[in-house]
Amino acid sequence: MEPLFGVVLGLMLAVASPAHDSCTCATNKWAVCAQDSPGNCTCRLAGSDHPVDCSTLTSKCFLMKAEMTPLKEKRLWRPPQGVSDSDGIYNPDCEDSGVFKARQCNQSSTCWCVNTAGVRRSEKGGSSLSCSELVRTRWIYIELTHKRSSSAFAVPAVAKALTQLFESRYKLRPKYIAAIKYDPPLIQIRLDQNKKPRWDVDIADVAYYFEKDVNNDSVFPSNSKLTVSVNGDALAIEKLWIYYVDEKPPEFSMRQLAAGIGAVVTVVLLTAGIGIAVLLVLRWLRTRTYNKFECKEMREIKAPSLE
Repeated sequence: MEPLFGVVLGLMLAVASPAHDSCTCATNKWAVCAQDSPGNCTCRLAGSDHPVDCSTLTSKCFLMKAEMTPLKEKRLWRPPQGVSDSDGIYNPDCEDSGVFKARQCNQSSTCWCVNTAGVRRSEKGGSSLSCSELVRTRWIYIELTHKRSSSAFAVPAVAKALTQLFESRYKLRPKYIAAIKYDPPLIQIRLDQNKKPRWDVDIADVAYYFEKDVNNDSVFPSNSKLTVSVNGDALAIEKLWIYYVDEKPPEFSMRQLAAGIGAVVTVVLLTAGIGIAVLLVLRWLRTRTYNKFECKEMREIKAPSLE
């Protein structure tokens, strides 16, 4: 009877073990998951009570908030060479749906307006700054270069591989990939999403996941590393640039533009002034040398007549 009981117990553990191991989030390593009941796994975002849908991408706003959560074990996931935008990573204010709030502020009551990608699109101001609407980022331009390969990649093969990558790994439907251009080693990808249906991923989230993957700070679990293969050959991404284009132009005032133009004008005037001064000095030196040479010749001509 005891051997039979041991076999039954072993089978029960074998069945229960995969269920326990499967209670993880396949699209967010910062999600905290717990098995409420057999076959029911609930995941929530680290540092908040927001539930996470692990069948799709987590919104960029929620991801940035999770990154700011002061968890010791999570800090180990961020490499020292991690790349951030020019304003640095901030703790964003998110709507319950996961989108950015139009106005973002830091702890020093400095506020600014952002687009749906969370990128600043206005000058920074005080707490009284008003952002009338959340402007949608409709186009995202991704530029990347790859390391040299032993064999050249064909343009259609590169486009096909990247399309499959964005569709399978980032859940992006191919219709949102407007164009892929390849001029070795530069690859240009243009994403276009006028309106986002509720069931589709946002191109801003896709770009953020892709950026984190390339910078070796993937949002996916550690066993899901980015690999790009073109006809069986690895495409090793070397550098990455991402540009966001909104439906409406940014709201930066002319004051910054005037300051930039003034600096350029100052540099041009200084350069021109130095150039003119150099020309005047060279002309003076040339005239002085010519006068000395002319006086010497005149003395040589007049010398015999004195004898």
